[in-house]
Amino acid sequence: MAWPRLTSRNIRRMIRVTRVVWPVVTPFAMRAAGYTRHRWDFARARRLGVPVDQLPLFTGRGAALHARMARLAASLPELARRNQGDDEITQYAERTGHRLADLAAAVRVAEHMAPTRRKAAHQAIARDLDELESKLLARLGLDT
Repeated sequence: MAWPRLTSRNIRRMIRVTRVVWPVVTPFAMRAAGYTRHRWDFARARRLGVPVDQLPLFTGRGAALHARMARLAASLPELARRNQGDDEITQYAERTGHRLADLAAAVRVAEHMAPTRRKAAHQAIARDLDELESKLLARLGLDT
């Protein structure tokens, strides 16, 4: 298909059409863009396992790892509350909290690594998180 030649008459015609169509189309385009962004954020929050309003807290390539650590850290007080007076559980929760802080620092450091090193670091951190999660579930009595 051949494109029409760009002449001053064709350009003026396109400008006139644009002046009429633009105010009508713009609100619909803005609404569509907002809806698309909302769906995108909702899907990302669901993938990370966090509420949509907490999504800005988890950014970067290690966002999923940070979200996992936040969920683990949030369950530690529940473990301590369920087992009040048990010094072993209290110490475990404290050690796990310190370990999560170390892992969070490792994820932040990995953000500045080369892609292959970052991927290896993230895999190692994910393995540590898997182990921490399984131990926590066992202590909560949800061992599978």
